[in-house]
Amino acid sequence: MLAVSNTSPISNLAIIGRLEFLRRRYGIVHIPSAVKDELGALTHPLGSQRIQAALSECWLVVKPLEASVSQTLPFPLDRGETEAILLACQLNADVLLIDEKRGREAARHRGLVVAGVLGELIHAKLASWIPNVRDEIRRLHVDARFFVDEAVEKFILSQVGE
Repeated sequence: MLAVSNTSPISNLAIIGRLEFLRRRYGIVHIPSAVKDELGALTHPLGSQRIQAALSECWLVVKPLEASVSQTLPFPLDRGETEAILLACQLNADVLLIDEKRGREAARHRGLVVAGVLGELIHAKLASWIPNVRDEIRRLHVDARFFVDEAVEKFILSQVGE
């Protein structure tokens, strides 16, 4: 399955020590240069170290954008989100990993299938890589300062029987 990622899923999974979930599920994850730049600015030492290891191991791959890709999005986004969406279109990706609501909306507008960090945690639970999702969400809150709406959290937990 061909995957492209924005910054948030990679950085948040790296912070909580679960970045390998992406490698196990997708094999290779492609990112544009803007996302690499944003990941390079991560101030969490262990998270940053894990990201650098993924780049060194060549399963997190920086892919350049081609000038021929249509750059039309329904509204402006930050550089990382914009490039991630455009790269997913260029590669005809099976999935774009992106957490931000407006970025997901723009990606869907371009016909992309989107997933995010919470969906990856559901997959990890269903694949028996983790015993529960609740503890992982708690770690996202505490360690990564990742906000999850209470209703969304309840829905996610209901999907895995928690």
